[in-house]
Amino acid sequence: MAYDDNSIKILEGLEAVRKRPGMYIGSTDKRGLHHLVWEIVDNAVDEAINGHGNYIKVVITSSGSIRVTDKGRGVPCGMHESGMTTPEVIYTVLHAGGKFESGGYKVSGGLHGVGASVVNALSKKMIVTIERDKCVYQISFKDGGTVDSPLKQIGTTKGTGTTVEFWPDETIFETTKFSYSTIQERMQESAFLINDLTIEIVDEIGERSNTFHYENGLVSFVEYMCNNKTALHKTIDIRGEKNGIEVAIAMCYTDSYNESIISFVNNVKTIDGGTHEAGYKSAITKVFNEYIKNNNLLKGKNTQLEGSDTREGLTAVISVNVPEELLQFEGQTKGKLGTPQARSVVESIVYEKLTYFLEENKTVASLILDKALKSKTAREAARKAREEARNGKSKTGKDKILNGKLTKAAGKIKEKNELFLVEGDSAGGSAKTGRNREIQAILPLRGKVLNCEKASSNDINGNEELNLIIQTIGAGIGSSCNPSESNYGKIIIMTDADDDGAHIQILLLTFFYRFMRPLIEAGMIFVANPPLYSIEYAKTKEYIGTDEELAEKKKTIKGNYKVNRFKGLGEMDAEELFETTMDPSKRSLIKVNIEDAMLAEKRVSVLMGDKVDPRKEWIEENVDFTLEDDFRR
Repeated sequence: MAYDDNSIKILEGLEAVRKRPGMYIGSTDKRGLHHLVWEIVDNAVDEAINGHGNYIKVVITSSGSIRVTDKGRGVPCGMHESGMTTPEVIYTVLHAGGKFESGGYKVSGGLHGVGASVVNALSKKMIVTIERDKCVYQISFKDGGTVDSPLKQIGTTKGTGTTVEFWPDETIFETTKFSYSTIQERMQESAFLINDLTIEIVDEIGERSNTFHYENGLVSFVEYMCNNKTALHKTIDIRGEKNGIEVAIAMCYTDSYNESIISFVNNVKTIDGGTHEAGYKSAITKVFNEYIKNNNLLKGKNTQLEGSDTREGLTAVISVNVPEELLQFEGQTKGKLGTPQARSVVESIVYEKLTYFLEENKTVASLILDKALKSKTAREAARKAREEARNGKSKTGKDKILNGKLTKAAGKIKEKNELFLVEGDSAGGSAKTGRNREIQAILPLRGKVLNCEKASSNDINGNEELNLIIQTIGAGIGSSCNPSESNYGKIIIMTDADDDGAHIQILLLTFFYRFMRPLIEAGMIFVANPPLYSIEYAKTKEYIGTDEELAEKKKTIKGNYKVNRFKGLGEMDAEELFETTMDPSKRSLIKVNIEDAMLAEKRVSVLMGDKVDPRKEWIEENVDFTLEDDFRR
């Protein structure tokens, strides 16, 4: 396939990127800053995916730039049909690149040529060095894409590849400090996905480096994700190709009670799944049910496993390569694959390979099926208990306990109602008195709830505090959790702004992540953001959230002032608590979401699991008690 100057097609000129950077990179905070890195790295990865080069190096330089080097074919360096040199087209024209025509790339995960020009537009300086056709070329830009030094030959070479170095514009970004750990995690993920690709990352400022290389990356990926769990068997490796779609899947069952499935298409993470995930889930459910039937493992009428039973404790990584002509995504973010052919291809390959594996590995099959059957039993028992509770037939007395603790909302529109999970009876009392009775319900919690990272459904059922939460919300737990059945549109965790309060938040978030994750995915879980201080001056009273804000406020006040530090929610009277923390028109809520499934899974496993050493290592590496992105994930 030819990749030359005529492969580059211009769709649209560069427009207003500097004026509206959020339209192109999402934000100008640390997330947007690192998006620049991903844009350049994705171009290098696309070369590797298509078999051109197996080495990428990313350097955080001491001068504050990022330098990305690959050993691909090198950007074409001739004259483009537009009258400009091809590198100038690629790095200054929006929607220009080699991925619009089928000749340049078989598969591509990059942003179709948008990325390089956007990075240039948001940089104060960029230098591009190209090795191609036995020559070394260089072109440089300044002030968001203006050519500073035109393309010229600066040497000769026997190699090929492209090096892009850029300095982000500090007048655009809130910070221009790159995070080594953030880049390292992303680079390791890319190395997992492409066998025999070597990615080196160097931090000249922090004087550290790391190199990632995996001969069987997906298997290593799953083993990495299962590092803090106990695997039931050796990781299963499934590969195949049909109708031009390449499928690679690694999967392993662990002793945990939760599934963790991460999927990619052409090296792009599909956080919302899609047809490839649907095909995979359908296949494993079909395979296990046929295995049960063929081996006569279940008696009676109900002999079918549900999909959730077959995925309990499953960790899997799905990676498919889809040709450009078949590639369809739903929405603009590429978060969900829509290619219909991908479902049937993945389903067919997984069905064939997994069926063969189970027949050839009876011991492993027995371990997995035993776990699935126990899941089925627990699911049916939980369903029966919920039905009894809803029909008023429960003999456990839990309804009586619930009625004694829950202060219900008067309103009958579930979507508008809010449930506050409040730390302690004292704060609960203020919340009950000051709340909006029409839409706000209050459930006080005593002490710290169970750490659910290593808990089973039986452990949850035996915990009174968590049972109260489950009954109050009414959406079910585990595989039966259904956001549409929730009695509340918002579930708000409201704790003291101290270490104990933060610990309770983490324990509750771990519970929701492990046993009611659909509520998080539906955007229904929030954390209240109470103030730390009140400050009174000149007959005015304001509420302050942080020490930094308080210090800044003090500088603006002329005259006397009085500062009150809230040690807990219970120190606020009902009116004050409502005004600062509960009033929908004034409050500030933190919405809980899952941006990166792999990182979320790893964080919860490491920080809340039984193993001390991985937790200690992560804290020493990442926590410097500042509001870094990684600390707030």
